[in-house]
Amino acid sequence: MATLLYRLGRTAFRRRWLVVLLWAVILGGAGAGAATAPASSDDGTSFMPGIEAQKAFDLIGERFPGTDADGATARIVFVAPDGQKVTASGNRAAIDALVAEAADEPRVLNAVNPFTAGAVSEDGATAYATVNYKVKADDLTDTDKAALEKTVDEARRAGLTVEVGGTALAEQPAAGGSAESIGIGLAAVILLITFGSLAAAGLPLLTAVIGVGISMAAVMALGSVFGLSLTTGTLASMLGLAVGIDYALFVVSRYREERVNGHAPGEAAGLAVGTAGSAVVFAGLTVVIALVGLTVVGVPMLTKMGLCAAGAVVVAVLVALTLVPALLGMWPNAVLSRRTRKGRPVSLSAATGTGGARWARFVLRRPVAVLVACVAGLGVLALPAASLEMGMPGAESKPVSSTERRAYDALADGFGAGFNGPLTVVVDARGAVDGKAAVREIAREIGGTDGVVSVSSARFNPAGDTALFSAVPSTGPNDEHTKDLVRAIRSERAALERDTGATFEVTGSTAMNIDVAEALQAALVPYLAVIVVLALLLLLVVFRSVLVPVKAAFGFLLSVLAALGSVVAVFQWGWGAELLGVEQPGPIMSLMPIFLVGIVFGLAMDYEVFLVARMREAYVHGDRAPDAVVSGFRHSARVVVAAAVIMIAVFSGFIGSGESMVKTIGFGLAVAVLFDAFVVRMALVPAVLALLGDRAWWLPGWLDRLLPRVDVEGAGLATPPPVAGGGPVPQEPARV
Repeated sequence: MATLLYRLGRTAFRRRWLVVLLWAVILGGAGAGAATAPASSDDGTSFMPGIEAQKAFDLIGERFPGTDADGATARIVFVAPDGQKVTASGNRAAIDALVAEAADEPRVLNAVNPFTAGAVSEDGATAYATVNYKVKADDLTDTDKAALEKTVDEARRAGLTVEVGGTALAEQPAAGGSAESIGIGLAAVILLITFGSLAAAGLPLLTAVIGVGISMAAVMALGSVFGLSLTTGTLASMLGLAVGIDYALFVVSRYREERVNGHAPGEAAGLAVGTAGSAVVFAGLTVVIALVGLTVVGVPMLTKMGLCAAGAVVVAVLVALTLVPALLGMWPNAVLSRRTRKGRPVSLSAATGTGGARWARFVLRRPVAVLVACVAGLGVLALPAASLEMGMPGAESKPVSSTERRAYDALADGFGAGFNGPLTVVVDARGAVDGKAAVREIAREIGGTDGVVSVSSARFNPAGDTALFSAVPSTGPNDEHTKDLVRAIRSERAALERDTGATFEVTGSTAMNIDVAEALQAALVPYLAVIVVLALLLLLVVFRSVLVPVKAAFGFLLSVLAALGSVVAVFQWGWGAELLGVEQPGPIMSLMPIFLVGIVFGLAMDYEVFLVARMREAYVHGDRAPDAVVSGFRHSARVVVAAAVIMIAVFSGFIGSGESMVKTIGFGLAVAVLFDAFVVRMALVPAVLALLGDRAWWLPGWLDRLLPRVDVEGAGLATPPPVAGGGPVPQEPARV
């Protein structure tokens, strides 16, 4: 591996104009494809096929032609002035006029009058009308929305307080396009401080931006074919930028080190790609494994996001291995420090710094104390994870300044919290002798279930063999009692099917959240098994050690649990939530835990490979086990710290997103990198290696013969081979 990459780096350095031209063509081609591709549209793929709530949605779409189970809705809430009732003649006339006008709109399926549907509170102060659309919220035009807003304004002029919930007028979150700019700006400052050279700081940024540009253009170009969108590509943008900077950073840093060691520019580029590039390849593979592993979860959207992000990581690896040495070939001295460019002697310690070595020696002297402190600290941070509540935050999590939140509160005050999370029951009466009688019996039994406040009238499809009705629970959509109610209603299905010949399914937001959470929980174990086993095998090949991969997995577990605990403390408990723009704490999105686990695993293995590969290199070249740890920190600590800070900066930029999931993921990834890089890799890893000594690198003889040799530590580069097409390479040692 090291020899192959060494030759690749040398070739890219020598044929730099050709390499740059090829990447320019790729970028231009992807950009042209994105510019000419048709707009991406929803491909109709179910959110999570196989769960009952999704099957019910699909059945609605099949049995009620011309309607969409995910059609937009507007729940218009009316509150009478103090001392009045909505049933007063003037107020009632205004409400009747609004419902009638809304029903006349061409895309409206129906508008339900609160006075005919019994949607008036007991005290008469509050009522609500439901407007159902034939199309999804994303397909509503500005004209459709303006028409609804006009009718609402007219009712407000009559003296009523009118708020609108549902999806029809829901505010779309900000795109968060400034996140990348914030991350790039912070990364530039960190790189400049690390390298002390504008060129050395700018090169990783330039190549990372090129890589992200290619990845995002490809997502847009292929969007209409594979049902991709900019939201799908958010993770690709986030990870592509972070790893793109980091991977280029490691290659440039190793190039600078080899130049200080006295190597010619072309030789230094080859050695940098052969050594640091090997770590980049295997670090990238671990991230790709974690992202591709998301396909086993069974959520199409998550699968698309994982595959897009994996593609972006692959592009970042290829850019680091080819474009970076090509650009180094154009400006071979520009990335060097000012002292080196002026020809002043620079010692190896000055080039790499001694702070990392001093820290490593400190840990080696107190391995037990450091290990206990790390485990205890991360363990305490992980404690909130035991209280994790998964759900899908709705209008209750929006700021009180939004009409959706005010509508939510008004409904809860007037009718009870359950009105904000009604259950939709779909009755399939094809097997019943009398379909209408069967539907009435099912509705009566469900209405008598403890925890159900009311049941609406059933609406039949044109064929008369399928019906819909709503059941309103007494508790809110994210209340555990509501979840128990859904399970209780479903438990009645077998008996009712025997008695009536008809069957039913329960859906709606609450039922969907329950089913999604259970499905993701069931998928978590196989998902973890896939990525952990594959990554452990990969690290076994890389480090040729049994215990180092196990230690890496243990460190990952601590990092991800501490990160998840921090997410729960902030986004669920509300600790410091206002500082991050979280106005209303609530359940953690169901996709978040498995998403965080996968990405953090890949990033954790990234730093494991970068740091421990340098220790393995020193050990293979003859250092004692403790000295190898110190050597690894001497050469890698400063760059690993810079890379981690850059990743934290990039991920932190996404905390400002208006989209709840992106904000939560940005925070979770930022703190996970903080814990993994600065606690696990910088403290726990050297402490464990100090306690293990030479046993850390133990590998059974039979397994040593069985495993392929990839030479990630660059042992084969001690005497570099001649390069095809050129003269013999100067016989210099790879390291001084």
